Amino acid sequence: MSEIPEIGKISADIFSEIIFPRLGAGSKDVLVGPMHGVDVGIAEIGNKAVSFTTDPVFIVPEYGWERAAWFAINILASDSVTCGLPPRYLSIDMNLPMSMTKEQMDITWKVIHSECERMGINIITGHTGRYENCGYPMVGGGTVIGVGELDQYVTPRFITAGDKIIVTKGPAIEATGIFAAMLPRLLEEKFGKEFSIRAQDIFYKMSVVDDAMAAVSVGVRENGITAMHDATECGIWGGLYEVAEAAGLGVRVEQEKIVATDCVLEICNLFEIDPYAS
Repeated sequence: MSEIPEIGKISADIFSEIIFPRLGAGSKDVLVGPMHGVDVGIAEIGNKAVSFTTDPVFIVPEYGWERAAWFAINILASDSVTCGLPPRYLSIDMNLPMSMTKEQMDITWKVIHSECERMGINIITGHTGRYENCGYPMVGGGTVIGVGELDQYVTPRFITAGDKIIVTKGPAIEATGIFAAMLPRLLEEKFGKEFSIRAQDIFYKMSVVDDAMAAVSVGVRENGITAMHDATECGIWGGLYEVAEAAGLGVRVEQEKIVATDCVLEICNLFEIDPYAS
């Protein structure tokens, strides 16, 4: 019997052993059910494809409250759009620490509202409170619901041998974006003020909402995009592994053709991290 990890997501073995065999009542309406490495479930409801994705509400005050709120909602939405359906509704649970002030909550919610408005997401329900023993960064959870046509969604089962892999932004976007947001003075000392300012822009490249919606606009399945994934934990290598495993296929990667965003390789070298696994 496999052991649960000390920290982070459970392994594929634990998922298959404990989670997957026990999924509540079955339903013939489920088009895409739980799979390790796939972030979205899809059901047919009223002749529409309806997607569901759930993630923690992850707020890091050290980013600054506006950036922290931007990060929280865009991480949720980025997982949702990997199925190709536009996000439409948000259910959000916020279990806030006792230390959070009204002003901090106001800034956080204003940004969540404005980002949802920009992405066309209606906040349809939720729960908000302050509680003892709740702490940053995990302050709740959210579910984003997408809606589209039955022939509009994508998922790894549509992948076929010979499909091409497109990396939209390059390696280590999340890792270097966070370093740049939290350690601007260090980067300025090492590489200069102009570099530090440019590097902080990487933070806002973490969202893949625009990338995903642009990709599926050219066509899906046999006419274009077959599957998408938001590479976060373990970087590009981890993302490719998860997609390949879900598709039941292997991948051939031409690493030299992966283009790194400005400032990324310098930051990775500074902190001695592998840009392709971060």
